[in-house]
Amino acid sequence: MIDNKTVEYVANLARIELNGNEIERLSGQLSHILDFIDKLKEVNIDMVIPTSHAISVENVLREDLPEDSLPVEKVISNAPSKKENFFLVPKVIE
Repeated sequence: MIDNKTVEYVANLARIELNGNEIERLSGQLSHILDFIDKLKEVNIDMVIPTSHAISVENVLREDLPEDSLPVEKVISNAPSKKENFFLVPKVIE
């Protein structure tokens, strides 16, 4: 059973202001949650395979094959500023 003092302490740690009714209600709700967790601890899970997902999950990756690069002219054609075959950017180091 979680008492009101514990709820007040946790609320203080979380920097949450609670009035008397909220403290009383949260005390009961948190106690109910912990009681439910205790019930779950009684369940026999010896034959349950540990999983990290409820369903089977696989990465779907394409094969990494080398391909030809884009032509320099095509890439540079979209640049706002360019000089010869290079992007022209503002100087950022003085």
